[in-house]
Amino acid sequence: MKTYNKTNFFKHTFCEFIQIDNFEFPENTNYKSKSESMYYYTKDGVYRKSNHWGRVANCRWKLQANEDYKNQQIVIGFAKWTDFYPINSTEKIFYIDVCFEEKTAIIQPKKEGSKNYLFTFSEAQNRIKQIIQLFKDDKWVNYFDEDLETIRFKVISEFINTNKTLQQIKREQKQ
Repeated sequence: MKTYNKTNFFKHTFCEFIQIDNFEFPENTNYKSKSESMYYYTKDGVYRKSNHWGRVANCRWKLQANEDYKNQQIVIGFAKWTDFYPINSTEKIFYIDVCFEEKTAIIQPKKEGSKNYLFTFSEAQNRIKQIIQLFKDDKWVNYFDEDLETIRFKVISEFINTNKTLQQIKREQKQ
């Protein structure tokens, strides 16, 4: 696995920053971007002060925010260098985490000792788009003998745990 630091963390990476409330940026901040985001590097990781998260240039940086966070609000996040993952690689290092109650799906980096089925970042992104559609549209369920929630759970669960296409899974569920 690639090692990240202040010279390469901003090149095609995925990361989850954790919101930090009690950090003052020093005067000699290491870097300020064109969009006014500020960065401060430590030996363990990077502090980022910004009002935009998610898609950041060629990266996907999420923010684990406090409950009072509002979009476009300036907040400080911290991430360890070990929390950065390549998104433009062919390595299968991401899994999909689905919450059926909230009807959401998110990409997560692999966790040590985890048994989750892994995808490349682009594979996971494509599958998430399809899962969101499965949650939005329920007309497809009319072709099955089981109720909406049961068949949706079966199809999505298999979809995030195999390399089968959605069409293959639906076809197998009908038989």
